[in-house]
Amino acid sequence: MQESGVVVEGLVKRFGSFVALDGVTFVVPEGTVVGLLGPNGAGKTTVIRILATLLRSDGGRASVAGYDVVTHPQQVRAAIGLTGQFAAVDEDLTGRENLVLVGRLGRLTRKVASDRAAELLDSFELTDAADRVVRGYSGGMRRRLDLGASLIASPSVLFLDEPTTGLDPRSRLRLWEVIGRLRDDGKTIVLTTQYMEEADQLAEQISVIDCGQIIAEGTADQLKTKVGGDVLDLRLSERSQASDAAALLAHTFGIPKSELTIDDELGIVLIPVQAGASALIDAVRALDGAGVAVADLGLRRPSLDDVFLSLTGHLAEEPRPDAPEPLQRRGRPRI
Repeated sequence: MQESGVVVEGLVKRFGSFVALDGVTFVVPEGTVVGLLGPNGAGKTTVIRILATLLRSDGGRASVAGYDVVTHPQQVRAAIGLTGQFAAVDEDLTGRENLVLVGRLGRLTRKVASDRAAELLDSFELTDAADRVVRGYSGGMRRRLDLGASLIASPSVLFLDEPTTGLDPRSRLRLWEVIGRLRDDGKTIVLTTQYMEEADQLAEQISVIDCGQIIAEGTADQLKTKVGGDVLDLRLSERSQASDAAALLAHTFGIPKSELTIDDELGIVLIPVQAGASALIDAVRALDGAGVAVADLGLRRPSLDDVFLSLTGHLAEEPRPDAPEPLQRRGRPRI
């Protein structure tokens, strides 16, 4: 009972011979947002399911709002809200009815549930659609309603498991605004995502997970310094030339080829450089002299995409190659 926020220590979870989590450890201080960043199959949803008491780990321990998830599951469920990867709403009910139903299942009185529903509908800009059947809602509206449902009982800890999956860019930005307000209101939030920009925008601290292990932690800026300087982003017309182009540019800039990030399938080479604009000129000359066909070449500051590539050797959007089909159920824990 001395711990607040979320504490995860050495979590292990296996599904048969597949090791989904292999000693995951991280801390989310009370009132902060931590992003759990990684590709499909990395273990993000498995962590959330354990923290939400929907799944029991095979090793390690975890506490939420000061309660152990194994020995005090009821107290944990009373303290949390969960939004899964897909909106868990009843399409045959109105938006208002959905929120009131979740409130009543959470043992709120009818009046309190109704008042909270009205408050959340207003907060998430759904008042005009409150009494429409959810079947007619857009994807973005459903996600906001689902997020509202996870907040109906005023939880102190919120788990957002890839909350913007499948949304168009406009709906994603709108949901970011909603999550940003929750962050500013002091909610303790664990956000899982495979979108680098999302973690950059919303999380105060980021834990990068790959193959069931935490491989890096820090603020977005701290993680970006791992790449250092600027980044030359080269995209080749002929993908098969990626390795040869990388060797050429490594020689041009006097750096080991191992420091470059090479994606042979996409024909992308990322080169850390310190010389700024002059490096761009040198790269153009070298590539042109070698007859390498360039589709695009640009100079930019490092992004979290670069961090993930440099740490893992693959993009966050690429699923873990040895991951089985998803084993998790979708939905929100009920009391």
